[in-house]
Amino acid sequence: MKFKWWHGALTLALFLAILSPLASSSPDGLERVAEDKGFIETALDAPYEIIPDYVMPGVVSEAVATILAGIVGALILFGIGYGLARLLKAKGEA
Repeated sequence: MKFKWWHGALTLALFLAILSPLASSSPDGLERVAEDKGFIETALDAPYEIIPDYVMPGVVSEAVATILAGIVGALILFGIGYGLARLLKAKGEA
C-alpha cells in the first residue's frame, strides 16, 4: 500500500485526539468574550449534538471519554471528507 498524505493527516488527528484531555479547560476566545461582555446567556444550544460536551456517554473516566469522543469525531469527519473526495473524483472522470 502506497503512503498517501492523508494517512499522515489521519494519524496526526488521532494522535491529537489522544492528547485532548491535556487541553485547557478554560473557555475558548469567543466564549470568554461573551462572558466578559455579558451576552453568554443569549447563546442558543446546538440543534443537535452527536457527542455532547465531547464526552462519550457510558464511559466512567472523563479522560477516556474525551479521547473516545475525539477519535470518533475525527473518524466521522475523515469519512465525510474521504467520501466527498471520492465522489468528486468519480464525477470528474465521467
